[in-house]
Amino acid sequence: MPVIYLSPSTQEWNAYVTGSGSEEYHMNQLADALVPYLWSNAIRYQRNRPDMTAASSIREGNAGDYDLYLALHSNAAPEGHYGEERGIIAFYYPGSQQGQRAAELIVEELRQIYPLPNKVTTRETTSLGEVRQPRAPAVLVEIGYHDNYADAVWIEGHVEAIAQQLALALTRYFDLPFIYPSTPVTGTVAVSYGTLNLRDYPSSDGAILENLPAGASVMVYGEWEGWYVVHYEGYVGYAAAAYINLD
Repeated sequence: MPVIYLSPSTQEWNAYVTGSGSEEYHMNQLADALVPYLWSNAIRYQRNRPDMTAASSIREGNAGDYDLYLALHSNAAPEGHYGEERGIIAFYYPGSQQGQRAAELIVEELRQIYPLPNKVTTRETTSLGEVRQPRAPAVLVEIGYHDNYADAVWIEGHVEAIAQQLALALTRYFDLPFIYPSTPVTGTVAVSYGTLNLRDYPSSDGAILENLPAGASVMVYGEWEGWYVVHYEGYVGYAAAAYINLD
């Protein structure tokens, strides 16, 4: 199953014009809102911490084997133009086909909810470390301008919606069905003989990741057309719902 490195901003010095907090605070709020969507869509993740820096986040990301490096930021206009800019930019590294594809999908989804969809764009860059340096395909999303009052208010009021659109883009990127989060519940594997296959796609054609023994306790994070999203002893995948009894 796919695994991403999630890097919300660590820039606590960038204050929102509304006085509601910093870029670090709001992007971590967004990351918090995104996590349930990752769990329900069988996307594993590693996340940085507020006490880290962009450089240490990159190092941690490069120490693992990730399918995508996703950095979450909000923007600010250049000196002399504070408060004058609006929009969302998804940056990717030139020549990175997967990075470009991920950026384009993110932009497509965020255009659905941003009030100025023509200002939601992708852009190549070689200057941003979190785009240039990760080993994995990387996207850095500047979600609005925190020095613009309208953008700052929009970000603060649409955290859940932004998280949902990011998750939609990720499921499209990884070719997975989109599943809305639900309250995780425990379940018990109920097969009369043999084991229950945990697969990498909700279909009998999905590759088998692990065999779940009868009586095994699992965590169920979502359901899609008769398949549960199951977490079991470090494995994440899909298992036939008919053979799991929810507690």
